[in-house]
Amino acid sequence: MPKHGPRVPPEAADRGRRWRWAAAVAALSVTLIWCGTWMATPSTGSLEARVAALDRSHQTRPLNSETVPRYLAEAVIAVEDQNFYLDRGVNLEGLVRAAGYDLLHLCTCEGGSTITEQLAEDLYLHGSDRSIWLRWVDITLALKIEDHLSKTQVLDEYLSEVRLGNGTVGMEQASRRYFGQPLSRDDLAQLAMLAGLPQAPGVLDPLRNPEGAKERRAAVLRQMAVDGYISMAQERRADRAPAL
Repeated sequence: MPKHGPRVPPEAADRGRRWRWAAAVAALSVTLIWCGTWMATPSTGSLEARVAALDRSHQTRPLNSETVPRYLAEAVIAVEDQNFYLDRGVNLEGLVRAAGYDLLHLCTCEGGSTITEQLAEDLYLHGSDRSIWLRWVDITLALKIEDHLSKTQVLDEYLSEVRLGNGTVGMEQASRRYFGQPLSRDDLAQLAMLAGLPQAPGVLDPLRNPEGAKERRAAVLRQMAVDGYISMAQERRADRAPAL
């Protein structure tokens, strides 16, 4: 006699079909929203011109791979986006972690922002992505930026336009404001302090809160040592330097 598998109850078969239809509708909806967002958001082809115009308005200049100190780039990556060279402008793990936190606390408190997302947020979203819709737009813009610019260019543009307190825009202007010298003359301690400012420029302002700025600098130096950018001896020497 032919063998038959277990009979599937009609109710279970109906539930299975409903779930498959729901999954298909959800996937189609996400795809349509994604395509609509991609078309509705601005092109990032003018991003470099935007940064240049912003810098001109603040009487500073855009940075490039020849004018960004190596320790500054490494410090910023160490504390802002350790997967910068590995992701495509969006860190899925960070997004999931931030979404879990927000759902647990019923807020839009956490960001999962990469350096590319922060660049998009500052240039196109007036410095805020504190809503589900704006985060979706931020992610879309970050992917567009990564399609248009290399990683080195993304980092250069970010370091050129990031707000760093006291009305300063970009690392070059911040160096002149806080240390009275061009970025090219800053030592490891000074570069680490600048790299720590984006987390909370108003709170970590070295002129107003030198102790807070030093604590943040210590965290930056520690992470640089952990990631292998500097030695433990370099970390200790830089950590002993005064705030200003």
